[in-house]
Amino acid sequence: MGARVSVVLERDSGRAPSPLHRLMRVFAVVRYRFFLYAGLLPYLLGAAWAYAIAGAFDAAMFWSGLGGVILSVIGVEAFNEYFDARMGTDRVFNPVDVPPIAQAVFWIGTAAFAAALAVGIYLAARIGWPILAFAIAGGAAAIFYEAPPIRWSYRGLGELVIALSYGPWMVLGSLYLHAQSVSWAAFAASLVPACFIMALAVVNAIPDFHQDRLVGKRNLVVRLGRERAVYLYLGLASSGFLVVVLGVAAGLFPVTALSALLAAPWVAASGLLALRTHSTPRHFLPAMRSMVLAYLVATFFFTAAILGQGL
Repeated sequence: MGARVSVVLERDSGRAPSPLHRLMRVFAVVRYRFFLYAGLLPYLLGAAWAYAIAGAFDAAMFWSGLGGVILSVIGVEAFNEYFDARMGTDRVFNPVDVPPIAQAVFWIGTAAFAAALAVGIYLAARIGWPILAFAIAGGAAAIFYEAPPIRWSYRGLGELVIALSYGPWMVLGSLYLHAQSVSWAAFAASLVPACFIMALAVVNAIPDFHQDRLVGKRNLVVRLGRERAVYLYLGLASSGFLVVVLGVAAGLFPVTALSALLAAPWVAASGLLALRTHSTPRHFLPAMRSMVLAYLVATFFFTAAILGQGL
């Protein structure tokens, strides 16, 4: 998603790379950005809610579930890189300079998703079938985000699928691991990371507007245009703040959850810059970084506030 660097096996001046070099380049597809700011924080939010609000926490389930999350993130990264390269998104403007992606990347993703499914089956056997439903829903979103025959990102549904995956499905799935139940209040809490991660999905696609349009990827940025997409992601981030405020007012969240509003300056900075630079990808990058920081700050402080209820 956005500003990708494809993992490839290059030819170095006619000299074939060593087997170790090839292996390292293939495994370089497993980057940490999604794990750090998309997969980990919503999972921790669900665990914090289980401990502090539901009064339940199982360390063995926590670590097993975390393993499944890591495997899923590996699969997402590998499949997104592989199918994006196959569709030619990264080769639109530099078809000669970008070598073909390694087939091994596809098999890394397949193995990771298979292992994540095995974790889901194990957890379902331990605590009940609903956890497998969460795993299958997340897997369908992750596998078919770029992969045929569905390709959510090509149908204008990719951003929503990301929001559901890293919002309600991740948070409520994590909660269910410990409490074997979910609640409407927890669902409301899951909308905070959902709004911000959907905003990130939109902002990440703005620099790729021309590439995505040329390969037929009808995501929200392509459908709306770059300027309107800026207003969309700012609206999504603002909705995340609104959920916090309304949740505190309704007594669903502790007052300390308002600390998530500390992320507002980064959202404002991103928007001001994006409105000036949305048509110049290189100058737009700081706006993307500001939204990443906004997500980290908002979700971290919100999770810490929930956890603080049980300490």
